[in-house]
Amino acid sequence: MPDKTTFRLKFWGTRGSIPCPGPDTIKYGGNTTCFEVTCGSRRIIIDAGTGIRALGQKIMLEEGNLLDADIFLTHTHMDHIQGLPFFAPLYNPRNNIRLHAGHLNPPCDLQSLIDTILMKAPIFPVPSSLIKQACTFDDYKCGQIFELEEGVVVRTGKLNHPNGACGYRIEFAGKAIAICTDTEHFEDDIDQNVVSLSQDADVMVYDSAYTQENYPKFKGWGHSTWQEAVKVAETANVKQTFLFHHDPSHDDTKMDAIAKEVAKIRSGVRPAVEGEEIEI
Repeated sequence: MPDKTTFRLKFWGTRGSIPCPGPDTIKYGGNTTCFEVTCGSRRIIIDAGTGIRALGQKIMLEEGNLLDADIFLTHTHMDHIQGLPFFAPLYNPRNNIRLHAGHLNPPCDLQSLIDTILMKAPIFPVPSSLIKQACTFDDYKCGQIFELEEGVVVRTGKLNHPNGACGYRIEFAGKAIAICTDTEHFEDDIDQNVVSLSQDADVMVYDSAYTQENYPKFKGWGHSTWQEAVKVAETANVKQTFLFHHDPSHDDTKMDAIAKEVAKIRSGVRPAVEGEEIEI
């Protein structure tokens, strides 16, 4: 059990766009986006890609499938929500799970999206009515600040991504974690929203799906590069930076090459690894 000062980040999914399991992605991982942040006795989950299933299995097997937690979604593209129906704690009516999203605009809202698309036949056979005793749904306005129990503060900020997305800054015990995915950099200036979320952070996670060389082919798709991650880290005085949203075509060999290249430019910057825990 974590003590009251524990501040920890765990990567349950690091891949972008689509799960990529197999022998070529064992080192860095094949599951899509999911983070677990431990703040003392509080648990915050960011995104519900396929990585959230393994987190749910852990909670079911080791914690009696009991959960009191906030799930903050960066956005609702499939690679960030496709694991939600497979998250076992949702189906235990004794649990208290608060789902938050800040990018949706009326008439669309988070609950209706889950009810009418994600967990609706013929897309998915299990009805969303089975999760409603455990869950509440919160559509907030991006920019809102959440002050949770035990002194945990979650700040939100707009990211540059098609259909909208929100980044997060989680503050606890005088330290900070910034989650900046999915987002695309601006070519003429650095994104001040990202800088604000990341300023003096102990850890920043940044969308680095592309490299500077292949980015022009995917301009406008809503993702950034590891070179931009370095720029943000330098500008915002970030201590540790984790490259994230690994492109499906980037196998372990390619990710190793990126790791070596970025290490030559700035220390404290490296690709995120599925299953890795970072003590803040």
